[in-house]
Formats: sequence, structure tokens, C-alpha cells
Amino acid sequence: QVPLVESGGGSVQAGGSLRLSCRDSLDIYNERYMGWFRQAPGKGREAVACISGGGGLANYADSVKGRFTISRDSAKNTVFLQMDSLESDDTAMYFCAASRPLYGGTNCLFLDDYATWGQGTQVTVSS
Repeated sequence: QVPLVESGGGSVQAGGSLRLSCRDSLDIYNERYMGWFRQAPGKGREAVACISGGGGLANYADSVKGRFTISRDSAKNTVFLQMDSLESDDTAMYFCAASRPLYGGTNCLFLDDYATWGQGTQVTVSS
């Protein structure tokens, strides 16, 4: 069973919106920091946004600030990424990830702090 399952990707025109979901199928990551990352063809994986276990802390990459919003619904074991004003540079495979156990940093945008990854969902933005 895949522990983290992403959905909500698709194709959209520039300026449009998408909402990604990441479901914790094992119900074991509610206390963990959760992050969204993306990887475009030929590029490395980069952080997009992250959120603390309680949802009180959220950080964003500079490239998405003001356009993307991360949130979580613990009752549904799901983390969301609302993406508005999409640009062609947002085209990538998007992955969610759960932090390693006991992680509690204030800057949760480092890939090395994440231990469990989903399989990704593709987002394509056409100009």
C-alpha cells in the first residue's frame, strides 16, 4: 500500500488554478510536517511549500508565495496545495512528502528532512 497518495494534477492554461491533494492512506502522518515538492524535466527536485503537524506553521518557496496555499485536514488525513495564478514555469511533477519522525524545525523546506514520498501527480500549465 502506498503511504502517500497524490491527486488533483492535470493540464490548465496560464492564470488558472488547480488543487492538489495528498492522502495519508496509513493514517500515521498526522503529527508530521508535510511538504509539497516539484520536479520539472531535466531539473532537480525543489521545495514548494510545507506545513507543520498542527497546521500553525507554513513556509513557501519564493517562486510561489502569494499564489499557492498549503493546508491540511487532519480529520481526512489529507494535505492540500491550492495553486492559483499558475504559470508555465509551474509545470512539473508534484510530490508530497512526510517529514522524518520527531522533525520540528522552523524552516521545513529542505528535502533531506523528509523521509516518505508519494508517487507524484503531473501539473502542466500551457501559456
